Amino acid sequence: MNWAPTVACLVLLLSAAPALAQTAAFTPDTVDKAAARKEGAVTWYTSTPVETAQKIANLFQAETGIKVELFRSGGSAVLRRFMQEIDARRVIADVLTVSDPAGVSALIKRDMLVAFRPRNFDKIPAEVKDPKGYHIAQRLNLAGIIARADKGLELPRNWTDLTAPKYKGQMVMPDPSYTAIQLMVVGTLSRKYGWEFYQKLRANEIMIVQGHQQVSETLTRGERLIAAEGADQYAWNDRKAGHKVQTIFPTDGAFAVAAPTAVIKGSSHPNAAKALAEFMIGDTVQKLFPGEGIYAARSDVEAPPGNLPLSQIKLLSVDYDYIEKEAKNLKTRFNEIFQ
Repeated sequence: MNWAPTVACLVLLLSAAPALAQTAAFTPDTVDKAAARKEGAVTWYTSTPVETAQKIANLFQAETGIKVELFRSGGSAVLRRFMQEIDARRVIADVLTVSDPAGVSALIKRDMLVAFRPRNFDKIPAEVKDPKGYHIAQRLNLAGIIARADKGLELPRNWTDLTAPKYKGQMVMPDPSYTAIQLMVVGTLSRKYGWEFYQKLRANEIMIVQGHQQVSETLTRGERLIAAEGADQYAWNDRKAGHKVQTIFPTDGAFAVAAPTAVIKGSSHPNAAKALAEFMIGDTVQKLFPGEGIYAARSDVEAPPGNLPLSQIKLLSVDYDYIEKEAKNLKTRFNEIFQ
Protein backbone atom coordinates (compact mmCIF):
# COMPACT_ATOMS: atom_id res chain seq x y z
CA MET A 1 0.00 0.00 0.00
CA ASN A 2 1.22 3.50 -0.84
CA TRP A 3 1.46 5.42 2.45
CA ALA A 4 2.24 8.78 0.84
CA PRO A 5 -1.18 10.45 0.36
CA THR A 6 -1.54 14.11 1.20
CA VAL A 7 -2.11 15.12 4.79
CA ALA A 8 -5.10 17.13 3.58
CA CYS A 9 -6.75 13.85 2.58
CA LEU A 10 -6.07 12.40 6.02
CA VAL A 11 -7.61 15.37 7.82
CA LEU A 12 -10.61 15.35 5.47
CA LEU A 13 -11.19 11.66 6.04
CA LEU A 14 -10.84 12.02 9.80
CA SER A 15 -13.67 14.53 9.77
CA ALA A 16 -15.82 12.84 7.13
CA ALA A 17 -15.46 9.15 7.99
CA PRO A 18 -18.54 8.93 10.28
CA ALA A 19 -20.77 10.04 7.43
CA LEU A 20 -19.04 7.72 5.00
CA ALA A 21 -19.49 4.81 7.40
CA GLN A 22 -23.27 5.37 7.40
CA THR A 23 -23.48 4.97 3.63
CA ALA A 24 -21.22 1.97 3.15
CA ALA A 25 -22.15 -1.47 4.47
CA PHE A 26 -19.36 -3.27 6.28
CA THR A 27 -19.23 -6.86 7.50
CA PRO A 28 -16.35 -7.42 9.94
CA ASP A 29 -14.22 -10.52 10.09
CA THR A 30 -15.10 -12.64 13.10
CA VAL A 31 -12.89 -13.57 16.03
CA ASP A 32 -13.14 -17.08 17.46
CA LYS A 33 -13.29 -15.94 21.08
CA ALA A 34 -13.53 -19.44 22.49
CA ALA A 35 -10.36 -20.45 20.64
CA ALA A 36 -8.68 -17.22 21.75
CA ARG A 37 -9.48 -17.93 25.41
CA LYS A 38 -8.22 -21.49 24.99
CA GLU A 39 -4.89 -20.16 23.69
CA GLY A 40 -4.79 -18.18 26.91
CA ALA A 41 -2.01 -15.74 26.01
CA VAL A 42 -0.86 -13.30 23.36
CA THR A 43 2.52 -11.64 22.82
CA TRP A 44 2.35 -7.97 21.86
CA TYR A 45 5.37 -6.06 20.52
CA THR A 46 4.72 -2.32 20.61
CA SER A 47 6.10 1.19 20.71
CA THR A 48 2.96 2.49 22.45
CA PRO A 49 4.05 4.65 25.44
CA VAL A 50 4.81 2.18 28.19
CA GLU A 51 2.19 3.26 30.74
CA THR A 52 -0.53 3.33 28.09
CA ALA A 53 0.59 -0.03 26.70
CA GLN A 54 0.38 -1.59 30.15
CA LYS A 55 -3.11 -0.15 30.65
CA ILE A 56 -4.23 -1.65 27.34
CA ALA A 57 -2.74 -5.02 28.28
CA ASN A 58 -4.45 -4.97 31.68
CA LEU A 59 -7.81 -3.95 30.21
CA PHE A 60 -7.64 -6.69 27.58
CA GLN A 61 -6.77 -9.32 30.15
CA ALA A 62 -9.58 -8.16 32.45
CA GLU A 63 -12.12 -8.31 29.62
CA THR A 64 -11.03 -11.58 27.99
CA GLY A 65 -9.00 -13.51 30.56
CA ILE A 66 -6.17 -13.71 28.01
CA LYS A 67 -2.72 -12.85 29.38
CA VAL A 68 -0.69 -10.29 27.44
CA GLU A 69 3.08 -10.77 27.23
CA LEU A 70 4.24 -7.22 26.54
CA PHE A 71 7.48 -6.15 24.88
CA ARG A 72 7.74 -2.38 24.66
CA SER A 73 10.52 -0.38 23.00
CA GLY A 74 10.98 2.30 20.35
CA GLY A 75 9.39 1.56 16.98
CA SER A 76 12.67 1.02 15.13
CA ALA A 77 13.97 -1.16 17.97
CA VAL A 78 10.77 -3.23 18.00
CA LEU A 79 10.97 -3.87 14.26
CA ARG A 80 14.67 -4.73 14.53
CA ARG A 81 13.94 -7.35 17.19
CA PHE A 82 11.06 -8.77 15.18
CA MET A 83 13.22 -9.06 12.06
CA GLN A 84 15.92 -10.82 14.08
CA GLU A 85 13.28 -13.37 15.11
CA ILE A 86 12.26 -13.79 11.47
CA ASP A 87 15.86 -14.39 10.45
CA ALA A 88 16.29 -16.91 13.28
CA ARG A 89 12.98 -18.60 12.30
CA ARG A 90 11.76 -18.25 15.87
CA VAL A 91 8.99 -15.66 15.88
CA ILE A 92 7.61 -14.83 19.32
CA ALA A 93 5.38 -11.84 18.52
CA ASP A 94 1.69 -12.40 17.78
CA VAL A 95 0.72 -8.74 17.33
CA LEU A 96 2.85 -5.78 16.29
CA THR A 97 2.07 -2.08 16.87
CA VAL A 98 4.74 0.39 15.80
CA SER A 99 4.81 3.99 14.58
CA ASP A 100 6.47 2.94 11.35
CA PRO A 101 4.02 2.68 8.44
CA ALA A 102 6.95 2.22 6.06
CA GLY A 103 8.35 -0.71 8.02
CA VAL A 104 4.93 -2.37 8.25
CA SER A 105 4.40 -1.98 4.50
CA ALA A 106 7.66 -3.87 3.99
CA LEU A 107 6.28 -6.74 6.09
CA ILE A 108 3.27 -7.03 3.78
CA LYS A 109 5.58 -7.45 0.80
CA ARG A 110 7.36 -10.27 2.64
CA ASP A 111 4.03 -12.03 3.35
CA MET A 112 4.45 -11.81 7.13
CA LEU A 113 1.03 -10.41 8.07
CA VAL A 114 -2.57 -11.65 8.24
CA ALA A 115 -5.38 -9.81 6.46
CA PHE A 116 -7.95 -9.03 9.15
CA ARG A 117 -10.78 -6.47 9.16
CA PRO A 118 -12.31 -6.51 12.65
CA ARG A 119 -15.21 -4.61 14.17
CA ASN A 120 -14.76 -0.82 13.89
CA PHE A 121 -12.44 -1.23 10.89
CA ASP A 122 -14.87 1.01 9.00
CA LYS A 123 -14.33 3.81 11.55
CA ILE A 124 -10.61 4.04 10.74
CA PRO A 125 -9.84 6.47 7.88
CA ALA A 126 -8.70 4.77 4.68
CA GLU A 127 -5.45 6.74 4.71
CA VAL A 128 -4.22 4.94 7.86
CA LYS A 129 -5.20 1.33 7.18
CA ASP A 130 -4.61 -1.30 4.55
CA PRO A 131 -7.83 -1.94 2.59
CA LYS A 132 -7.47 -5.70 3.09
CA GLY A 133 -6.70 -5.29 6.79
CA TYR A 134 -3.02 -6.21 6.81
CA HIS A 135 -2.54 -3.29 9.19
CA ILE A 136 -4.83 -0.83 10.98
CA ALA A 137 -3.80 2.38 12.72
CA GLN A 138 -4.10 2.14 16.49
CA ARG A 139 -3.34 5.83 17.11
CA LEU A 140 -1.81 8.92 15.53
CA ASN A 141 1.44 10.35 16.89
CA LEU A 142 1.63 14.13 16.72
CA ALA A 143 5.23 15.37 16.65
CA GLY A 144 6.62 18.89 16.60
CA ILE A 145 8.95 21.07 18.66
CA ILE A 146 8.60 20.89 22.45
CA ALA A 147 10.00 23.68 24.62
CA ARG A 148 10.23 24.80 28.22
CA ALA A 149 7.99 27.86 28.42
CA ASP A 150 9.25 29.08 31.81
CA LYS A 151 12.92 29.79 31.13
CA GLY A 152 12.73 33.12 29.31
CA LEU A 153 14.06 31.65 26.07
CA GLU A 154 12.70 33.04 22.82
CA LEU A 155 10.83 30.09 21.35
CA PRO A 156 11.34 28.85 17.79
CA ARG A 157 8.48 29.11 15.32
CA ASN A 158 9.63 26.68 12.66
CA TRP A 159 12.12 23.87 12.10
CA THR A 160 14.81 26.04 10.53
CA ASP A 161 14.77 28.42 13.51
CA LEU A 162 16.50 25.62 15.44
CA THR A 163 19.74 26.27 13.55
CA ALA A 164 20.10 29.74 15.12
CA PRO A 165 23.18 30.20 17.36
CA LYS A 166 21.00 31.30 20.31
CA TYR A 167 19.83 27.69 20.72
CA LYS A 168 23.36 26.29 20.97
CA GLY A 169 23.62 23.79 23.81
CA GLN A 170 19.88 24.07 24.56
CA MET A 171 18.42 21.27 22.44
CA VAL A 172 17.71 17.54 22.58
CA MET A 173 16.17 15.05 20.16
CA PRO A 174 15.68 11.27 19.85
CA ASP A 175 17.61 8.74 17.79
CA PRO A 176 15.94 7.48 14.57
CA SER A 177 17.64 4.12 15.07
CA TYR A 178 15.46 3.69 18.17
CA THR A 179 12.23 5.58 17.55
CA ALA A 180 10.42 5.26 14.24
CA ILE A 181 8.65 8.62 14.54
CA GLN A 182 12.01 10.37 14.46
CA LEU A 183 12.93 8.31 11.40
CA MET A 184 9.88 9.75 9.61
CA VAL A 185 10.87 13.26 10.71
CA VAL A 186 14.53 12.88 9.68
CA GLY A 187 13.57 11.36 6.34
CA THR A 188 11.19 14.22 5.61
CA LEU A 189 13.21 17.19 6.87
CA SER A 190 16.48 15.98 5.31
CA ARG A 191 14.71 15.99 1.93
CA LYS A 192 12.99 19.31 2.55
CA TYR A 193 16.01 21.21 3.89
CA GLY A 194 18.95 18.94 3.01
CA TRP A 195 21.36 17.26 5.40
CA GLU A 196 22.82 20.71 6.00
CA PHE A 197 19.90 21.23 8.41
CA TYR A 198 21.11 18.37 10.61
CA GLN A 199 24.73 19.42 10.25
CA LYS A 200 23.74 22.82 11.66
CA LEU A 201 21.95 21.12 14.56
CA ARG A 202 25.14 19.18 15.22
CA ALA A 203 27.08 22.46 15.24
CA ASN A 204 24.54 23.74 17.76
CA GLU A 205 25.64 20.96 20.13
CA ILE A 206 22.29 19.20 20.22
CA MET A 207 22.01 16.24 22.60
CA ILE A 208 20.89 12.89 21.14
CA VAL A 209 18.99 10.57 23.48
CA GLN A 210 17.32 7.22 22.91
CA GLY A 211 13.61 7.95 22.58
CA HIS A 212 10.76 10.32 23.38
CA GLN A 213 10.59 9.26 27.02
CA GLN A 214 14.21 10.35 27.42
CA VAL A 215 13.48 13.61 25.57
CA SER A 216 10.65 14.29 28.03
CA GLU A 217 12.85 13.56 31.04
CA THR A 218 15.65 15.79 29.73
CA LEU A 219 13.24 18.71 29.34
CA THR A 220 11.45 18.31 32.66
CA ARG A 221 14.78 18.08 34.50
CA GLY A 222 15.88 21.28 32.79
CA GLU A 223 19.00 19.74 31.24
CA ARG A 224 17.87 21.03 27.85
CA LEU A 225 15.10 23.50 27.04
CA ILE A 226 14.00 22.58 23.51
CA ALA A 227 13.19 19.26 21.86
CA ALA A 228 14.12 19.58 18.20
CA GLU A 229 11.60 16.79 17.67
CA GLY A 230 9.28 15.73 20.44
CA ALA A 231 6.08 13.73 20.79
CA ASP A 232 3.09 15.79 21.87
CA GLN A 233 1.64 12.94 23.96
CA TYR A 234 4.62 13.12 26.32
CA ALA A 235 4.39 16.92 26.50
CA TRP A 236 0.66 16.65 27.21
CA ASN A 237 1.31 14.37 30.16
CA ASP A 238 4.17 16.57 31.37
CA ARG A 239 1.83 19.57 31.35
CA LYS A 240 -0.73 17.54 33.24
CA ALA A 241 1.95 16.81 35.85
CA GLY A 242 2.59 20.55 36.24
CA HIS A 243 5.65 21.02 34.05
CA LYS A 244 5.83 24.19 31.96
CA VAL A 245 6.36 22.61 28.56
CA GLN A 246 4.79 23.81 25.36
CA THR A 247 4.13 22.01 22.10
CA ILE A 248 5.03 24.18 19.12
CA PHE A 249 3.45 23.26 15.80
CA PRO A 250 6.02 24.65 13.35
CA THR A 251 4.81 27.10 10.74
CA ASP A 252 6.40 24.85 8.11
CA GLY A 253 4.43 21.85 9.39
CA ALA A 254 4.18 19.31 12.21
CA PHE A 255 3.91 15.52 11.81
CA ALA A 256 1.03 13.09 12.35
CA VAL A 257 2.46 9.57 12.10
CA ALA A 258 0.15 6.57 12.28
CA ALA A 259 0.95 3.59 14.50
CA PRO A 260 -0.28 0.52 12.60
CA THR A 261 -1.31 -2.68 14.35
CA ALA A 262 -0.77 -5.96 12.49
CA VAL A 263 -1.41 -9.64 13.19
CA ILE A 264 1.66 -11.79 12.53
CA LYS A 265 1.26 -14.67 10.08
CA GLY A 266 2.00 -18.10 11.57
CA SER A 267 2.07 -16.81 15.15
CA SER A 268 1.62 -19.10 18.16
CA HIS A 269 -1.68 -17.53 19.27
CA PRO A 270 -3.55 -16.61 16.07
CA ASN A 271 -7.01 -16.24 17.59
CA ALA A 272 -5.85 -14.30 20.64
CA ALA A 273 -3.86 -12.08 18.26
CA LYS A 274 -7.01 -11.21 16.33
CA ALA A 275 -8.87 -10.58 19.59
CA LEU A 276 -6.19 -8.11 20.69
CA ALA A 277 -6.07 -6.39 17.30
CA GLU A 278 -9.85 -5.95 17.40
CA PHE A 279 -9.65 -4.68 21.00
CA MET A 280 -7.11 -2.07 19.89
CA ILE A 281 -9.67 -0.19 17.77
CA GLY A 282 -12.65 -0.85 20.03
CA ASP A 283 -14.27 1.71 22.32
CA THR A 284 -12.25 0.74 25.40
CA VAL A 285 -8.87 1.60 23.89
CA GLN A 286 -9.82 4.35 21.46
CA LYS A 287 -11.67 6.31 24.15
CA LEU A 288 -8.78 5.74 26.56
CA PHE A 289 -6.37 7.58 24.27
CA PRO A 290 -7.55 11.21 24.65
CA GLY A 291 -7.08 11.00 28.41
CA GLU A 292 -3.51 9.83 27.76
CA GLY A 293 -2.76 12.81 25.51
CA ILE A 294 -2.97 10.64 22.39
CA TYR A 295 -4.91 11.18 19.17
CA ALA A 296 -7.09 8.12 18.54
CA ALA A 297 -7.11 6.58 15.07
CA ARG A 298 -10.90 6.44 14.96
CA SER A 299 -12.58 9.45 13.41
CA ASP A 300 -15.43 9.42 15.94
CA VAL A 301 -13.13 10.06 18.95
CA GLU A 302 -12.27 13.60 20.04
CA ALA A 303 -8.76 15.06 20.31
CA PRO A 304 -7.07 15.05 23.74
CA PRO A 305 -8.54 17.70 26.09
CA GLY A 306 -6.98 21.09 25.45
CA ASN A 307 -5.46 20.02 22.12
CA LEU A 308 -6.32 21.31 18.68
CA PRO A 309 -8.09 18.96 16.28
CA LEU A 310 -5.83 17.80 13.46
CA SER A 311 -7.85 19.90 11.00
CA GLN A 312 -6.45 23.05 12.67
CA ILE A 313 -2.79 21.98 12.56
CA LYS A 314 -0.55 22.36 9.52
CA LEU A 315 0.95 18.94 8.85
CA LEU A 316 3.78 17.81 6.62
CA SER A 317 3.26 14.87 4.27
CA VAL A 318 5.57 11.90 4.79
CA ASP A 319 6.64 9.83 1.79
CA TYR A 320 6.53 6.40 3.43
CA ASP A 321 7.62 4.62 0.26
CA TYR A 322 10.80 6.71 0.31
CA ILE A 323 11.32 6.03 4.03
CA GLU A 324 10.89 2.28 3.45
CA LYS A 325 13.51 2.25 0.69
CA GLU A 326 15.97 4.58 2.39
CA ALA A 327 15.59 3.68 6.10
CA LYS A 328 19.04 2.14 6.42
CA ASN A 329 20.75 5.00 4.58
CA LEU A 330 18.87 7.61 6.63
CA LYS A 331 19.98 6.05 9.91
CA THR A 332 23.55 5.70 8.67
CA ARG A 333 23.76 9.33 7.52
CA PHE A 334 22.25 10.58 10.78
CA ASN A 335 24.78 8.56 12.78
CA GLU A 336 27.64 9.89 10.66
CA ILE A 337 26.62 13.45 11.47
CA PHE A 338 26.00 12.96 15.19
CA GLN A 339 28.60 10.34 16.14
